Amino acid sequence: QVQLVESGGGLVQPGGSLRLSCAASGFMFSNYAMSWRRQAPGKERELERELVATITSSSSTTNYADSVKGRFTISRDNAKNTVDLQMNSLKPEDTAVYYCTVNRMGRRYWGQGTQVTVSS
Repeated sequence: QVQLVESGGGLVQPGGSLRLSCAASGFMFSNYAMSWRRQAPGKERELERELVATITSSSSTTNYADSVKGRFTISRDNAKNTVDLQMNSLKPEDTAVYYCTVNRMGRRYWGQGTQVTVSS
């Protein structure tokens, strides 16, 4: 079955950096676009999770939310079945649980999430 396992979250000061990683299994990773989404504190519903970044199956195209453009970079390694999110110049408003997701056969799959807290 599809499994997505995120890692790399933690506590960081404003202006700092973190790199999140997602290990995927259970599907043909190289055939699918991948995304990172986040759920900020107080946003309880799945619909309120913000799409942060996406990357196509071949890495030819990436897209970012306006709130993270120029600060975050999404990348993938199809040989290792991983997708990463490099986060620089972090702000307190980036505090959230970050999820790796894939849409496959009409369903969106989520990992368990990794907490990112930006605070001094």
